[in-house]
Amino acid sequence: MIKILFVCHGNICRSTMAESVFTETVRRLGRADEFEIASAGTSREEIGNPVHPGTVRQLQAEGIPVVPHRAVQMQAADERRYDYLIGMDSANIRNMERIVGGSSPKIRTLLSFAGSSADIADPWYTGDFAATYAAIVRGTNALLAAIDGKEIDSDTV
Repeated sequence: MIKILFVCHGNICRSTMAESVFTETVRRLGRADEFEIASAGTSREEIGNPVHPGTVRQLQAEGIPVVPHRAVQMQAADERRYDYLIGMDSANIRNMERIVGGSSPKIRTLLSFAGSSADIADPWYTGDFAATYAAIVRGTNALLAAIDGKEIDSDTV
């Protein structure tokens, strides 16, 4: 079982979108039983809140089921529990390292799997859930390719 935790600031927009997209991707591939997929935030601001309505609308428009979810905060123990701790931006990475007590090879940005150092913009601020969705699809496809040991062309993901 491969355990993945997607992480953003509040755990209501990007990380839940990534959790939903990756969950549906592996389900469609008949591989859901190979993965444990979850999401969390680095802050306490949204704990207990549901998925952001903009994320829900974007996922529904793409035909992606929204995972049942209430925001939670990442914990230090998550570094031991998960194989991959995937942050959406560089600020998330700094906060994730603070939470786990230092750097970890398990902590990476999602787009790093696609060969990019770019951050995934937070639609809470940009309002552009479609752009966030496109970046998350690119990153989750690259993550799955990396898990499978495949080389990818980041321009085609």
